[in-house]
Amino acid sequence: MAGEEPLTWRALGAVPLFASLPEARLRELWAASVPRGHPVGSVLRSAGAPADHLLVLLRGRVAATGTTGGGRVVRYGQWDGPCALDKVALLDGRGHTATFTALTCCAVRSVRRERFLGLVDDMAAVRAHVFAVLARQARAQQQRLTETATLPAEARLAGWLLAQAAASARGARGAAGVPGAPGCARVRIPGTQQALADTLGVTRVTVNRALSRLRRDGLIRVERDCVHLLAPESLALRAGDEREHELWDQGL
Repeated sequence: MAGEEPLTWRALGAVPLFASLPEARLRELWAASVPRGHPVGSVLRSAGAPADHLLVLLRGRVAATGTTGGGRVVRYGQWDGPCALDKVALLDGRGHTATFTALTCCAVRSVRRERFLGLVDDMAAVRAHVFAVLARQARAQQQRLTETATLPAEARLAGWLLAQAAASARGARGAAGVPGAPGCARVRIPGTQQALADTLGVTRVTVNRALSRLRRDGLIRVERDCVHLLAPESLALRAGDEREHELWDQGL
């Protein structure tokens, strides 16, 4: 990508999946992988397509979506590099679990499935990382099903905002080595309000009304593609759960 430092084998070491690999294995993996660039809006992989390569996102941001039998698009989330995408699909060999679309220009390395599975077999740290991802996904799916079945749109939106804010705070703490100071957290909207609606499993009109109510009640402030959380404790009450303790532990 223009204006950016060229990527080297060291970029693989920043991917959580490969963080524990020694230099020799990283160099070997780099040499065996295939580089690809993807412009904004391009599809990296489609849901159901054969998962014969692990996609390692080194730079950029992608969204993962699926389509229901009725033709409705469901947005599972978005990921920023460096990270490895859709590891689960390579384990069961049943095809990619979602359609991955570039939200920004992306730099990707493709690693053959056999080599990835070899790492899972040989490296305990890689194996533990994959197991942790599977556990998180199972819990997230259960939570998503519960929220979709039982919570109104405003509660789902409040819960999503709190979860995103907590994740951002954890990332900031990891980068700086210390918790952030308590105060107003900021959450980026994933693309458009339609994308947010797809994430929550509601319509764009519904998510717009929920944002308006939270803003009217003084819990958030909306600025372009960002939402500022003005009252995390009140948002937690609106979400119908006990997220306050976790959020203040993260410095929000």
